[in-house]
Amino acid sequence: MPPPGKEPVTDLGWRQRTFAALANRNYRTFFIGQAVSLTGTWMQSVALAWLILQLTGSATWLGIAIALQTLPVLLLAPYGGLIVDRVDKRRLLITTQAIATAQALTLGLLTVTGHITMTWVLVLSVALGLINAIDNPGRQAFVREMVPPELVRNAVSLNAVLVNVARAVGPAVAGVLIATTDVGVCFLVNAVTFVAAIGAYLLMDRAQLTPTEPVIRGPGQLREGLRYVRGEPELLVPLLMMALVGTLTYEFQVTLPAFATETFGSSASGLGLMVAAMGLGAVIGGLVSAGRHASGIRTIVVAASVFGIATAVTALAPTIVVAAGCLVATGAASIWFLSTGNTTLQLIAAPEMRGRVMSLWTVAFIGSTAIGGPLIGVVAERAGPRWALGLGAAAALAAAGLGLRRIRA
Repeated sequence: MPPPGKEPVTDLGWRQRTFAALANRNYRTFFIGQAVSLTGTWMQSVALAWLILQLTGSATWLGIAIALQTLPVLLLAPYGGLIVDRVDKRRLLITTQAIATAQALTLGLLTVTGHITMTWVLVLSVALGLINAIDNPGRQAFVREMVPPELVRNAVSLNAVLVNVARAVGPAVAGVLIATTDVGVCFLVNAVTFVAAIGAYLLMDRAQLTPTEPVIRGPGQLREGLRYVRGEPELLVPLLMMALVGTLTYEFQVTLPAFATETFGSSASGLGLMVAAMGLGAVIGGLVSAGRHASGIRTIVVAASVFGIATAVTALAPTIVVAAGCLVATGAASIWFLSTGNTTLQLIAAPEMRGRVMSLWTVAFIGSTAIGGPLIGVVAERAGPRWALGLGAAAALAAAGLGLRRIRA
């Protein structure tokens, strides 16, 4: 019999299983801080798009700014992962959040005082990309130091739910602030929300953390991380699957606006319906995933297959209402695939390599947007949004085939 409070997660009821990680004091503190901070992050994302359109009236400049935020992740996240492995992760995350606070504060002050220009927007976009190249793999790797192995999947899934709730709440708050005050206020409020994230790290009980021993600085450690992943198929295959899906399937910020306007001739309300439907599905999928405990390539293959099929059915939807219904399933499958792959890497990666491994996950998921976004945009423009979604569906099914090949090897 396990001691009181240490019952296996699988022996708990659905509610206890789904929110099991929140019973951990440090993760609960982290979760609350991230709930506030991520809401501010999505506020800034919407406000920045609005600001760029105000300054230029050009969607091209908006695309450039987004590319400048993701390119540093694509190019530098592996170096960021090496930094994560070399230092205390909690202290590193406090530092990155403090720098992110300065970035948002600078953007806000320049905007409300009327001194903002596109040059400043682009410079600060690059700065945010550089921060994310370190902060993203750091936060991914830190999860394993907050919770025991049996709660990693649950914690990762709850993080995914949190991101999607913040994605719905943040833009709504931004819309109210833009309409009633000034777009620059959104950036200033975002700067304040980082205080919650920093405070969460400071308030953690360090005695309950299981920090990884920092790797001593030495030559060739980046190549060592790449060799390590290449030599571990259980890590390499999920990363290749995510690279394929991340590049061609997770480009809904490009495909859905075109799908709503060009395919169905809808307005912003139609796009809002589809985005909300996918967000609802993501929350449902995240909660269901949080209550399950399967991981490994076999589960990733099933999730990728369902993701591909749901995306393909969405592409064939005859009306926008049917498309919205299909997007609920697509959103759920997308989070299932994402959380299962993330958990698999967290549990398999050696502690001293976790930062570098999760940095490659960040490259495959976020950095790939710098390549996939423009590519999917071209397909949507020339062949049509249905074909762009179809290409994403084919990529997810191809990723499932890659994983299946590994299972049968």
